[in-house]
Amino acid sequence: MGCVSAAVAQYQRQVLGIIPSAFTENNLVGETCGKEIKVATMQERLLIMMELLDAFIALPGGFGTLEELFQMISWAQLNIHSKPIGVLNINGFFNGLLSFVYHAVEQKFITQRARKILISATTADELVDKLQAFQFEPDPALSQLKWSPSSSQKEKLDLTLRL
Repeated sequence: MGCVSAAVAQYQRQVLGIIPSAFTENNLVGETCGKEIKVATMQERLLIMMELLDAFIALPGGFGTLEELFQMISWAQLNIHSKPIGVLNINGFFNGLLSFVYHAVEQKFITQRARKILISATTADELVDKLQAFQFEPDPALSQLKWSPSSSQKEKLDLTLRL
């Protein structure tokens, strides 16, 4: 994330780091470029991200990236939020994951409607276009669930990169 935030800051764009204090206390992250919000837990990090961001984009990463990606997908499926979720599939990094998701749809573990929650593209421009065109389709069986009032989708997407 440090490389991404530094590149964003280099072009005078807004950077927001939402960082669990355990990472900063143990020097696991470098200097933040831009504004920093320290949180106590990873769950608090996700809640703040869900509240502040207009879309979620996963770049190639490890278990933490996958955990946050699937948490956001699960929350969208449960109508906790209706924000677009995308993966930037650089050099086919997410091909295996996308194949697994398609397999789960074929095996009827994931519905076609839920599958549409995850957006994939191989370039940043294509992904931004797809995120902006995204129309959330709630699952009728789950649409009766009521969560927090902040779960509504904003009219216009702000695709400023915030880390």
